Amino acid sequence: MRKKNRKTFIFACKLTIFSLFIIGFFAIISETFKVNKNITYDVGKNRAVKAIHLVSKYIPEKTEIKTVNTFSALLKYAPTNPIKFTGTMTGYGPDCAGCSGYLGCPPRHNAKNGNIYFKDNEYGKIRIVASDQRIPCGTIIKVDNLRQYDSFYAIVLDRGGAIKETLFDLLFKSEKEASSLGRAKASYTIVRWGW
Repeated sequence: MRKKNRKTFIFACKLTIFSLFIIGFFAIISETFKVNKNITYDVGKNRAVKAIHLVSKYIPEKTEIKTVNTFSALLKYAPTNPIKFTGTMTGYGPDCAGCSGYLGCPPRHNAKNGNIYFKDNEYGKIRIVASDQRIPCGTIIKVDNLRQYDSFYAIVLDRGGAIKETLFDLLFKSEKEASSLGRAKASYTIVRWGW
């Protein structure tokens, strides 16, 4: 009877050690990738449409902002580091030729009602931009040095056939209003890479 109890005890100890190893392994992985739930809302509707996304945050130890000069460097470093670069900003309205008024990224924000903002759980009420398709939806950029504008944050929620590399297209209420921006140089900092 004692041998049976001893075997049961040894098995329970091994199972406990194995369980602690598995728990520790997943704790290290979750700490490395910092995956959080980010809830966003379409602020253009009376009844908010809620979309839940998993957000990969930058690892806290790597918060130094890296300056890049090429789009290939942007694509290489932005998934793991906040990056800074210069580019061009243009504007567009939901009434542009070929535009449906619904943005290309989920949750398919309706911009036809003049709503040019999006409420992000982390960054609050921010502007909307269209970007190159290689920059993922949900990416947050800080825009600086844009003509008469103060610094502001924007979220990538749309695409455009002519929007390539470091060109971003800022959403305005109409094409007429967007024409006031023209084509301008700006400084960008990507502070979140995708949802």
